Amino acid sequence: MKIYVVGGAVRDELLGLPVQDRDHVVVGATPEEMIRRGFRPVGRDFPVFLHPETHEEYALARTERKTAPGYHGFAFHAAPDVTLEQDLERRDLTINAMARDDDGRLIDPHHGAEDLGEGLLRHVSPAFAEDPVRILRVARFAARFGFSVAPETQALMRQMVEAGEADALVAERVWQELVKGLMERTPSTMFAVLRDCGALGRVLPQMDALYEDDAMQQALAALDAVAATQQATLEVRVAVLLRALEPEAIEALATRLRLPAGCRDLALLAARHAHALADADGLDADELSALMEAADAWRRPERFRELVEAALAGERDVQRARTRLRRAHEAALAVDAGAVAKAQADAAAIKAAVARARLAAIAGAIK
Repeated sequence: MKIYVVGGAVRDELLGLPVQDRDHVVVGATPEEMIRRGFRPVGRDFPVFLHPETHEEYALARTERKTAPGYHGFAFHAAPDVTLEQDLERRDLTINAMARDDDGRLIDPHHGAEDLGEGLLRHVSPAFAEDPVRILRVARFAARFGFSVAPETQALMRQMVEAGEADALVAERVWQELVKGLMERTPSTMFAVLRDCGALGRVLPQMDALYEDDAMQQALAALDAVAATQQATLEVRVAVLLRALEPEAIEALATRLRLPAGCRDLALLAARHAHALADADGLDADELSALMEAADAWRRPERFRELVEAALAGERDVQRARTRLRRAHEAALAVDAGAVAKAQADAAAIKAAVARARLAAIAGAIK
């Protein structure tokens, strides 16, 4: 039995990046032998085990064969006679098809280290075309590393899209990959790669339809701006990306991808109120109060702060607007609604009195 560290751990080590997770391939073993050694089986489709102490993943070397359309249609074969080279050959990209043995020797049959040095994302074999999720992964890795897609890989992805392979992607898997890409430093790169191969129109048709419009290009630039700090939440990033769309298009996209409610709601608010928020320096107290009321800023103050962040991302000369919004919002939140309510006779009077108190507080804060 021989054990190798494989995949992302080897890649990230060569790039000088922190290694988050270590995956291992085991050659020459059976599931029974792994269990005897104390490993805990966790794989559903093929033999994967957790180390009894480190809890890192150890997978038996395997091959795979396409049996049906889509990314679920695979049959896996794991046996002691499957070699490391056979296991590496089934992987998606050359930079993910490297291994290290116990002595630290690099095993790199597909020249992944060379592609790392050149900043290229290149597929390992024609079997890449059998799994449409790999299109999304390539786009995501481009956003993570800033690498270019090799021309032959780009051509293969385009062929996959034209053959309808991307149509087999289910919403949950698309969203999983998009989330990872959105949290990278240059997420716009992911969408550029998807656009170049035609996949954007299949997975995000609402965005693809407006991709070349100035508003969408500005949104993509703003997305990279907020992502560069690595502090913006996923909800903010989604709202920045989608703020150029009409609310109806956002609703359709949210339904298509089954977006979490938090992402959908903030995106809708940004689409409806981004322009007003960017021009907040010119709004009076009444207009600011109405804007905050529409955004439910009293009950959801943190979401309103995220809305401001999403609306102003990438915009120029918005510091005065940002300051005005912050002061107005903080002043309105400081109103003791309970104390105001005690002096009122009924619910309607309470609501009106609290609104007047907040309006007065806003007016005082921005004068």
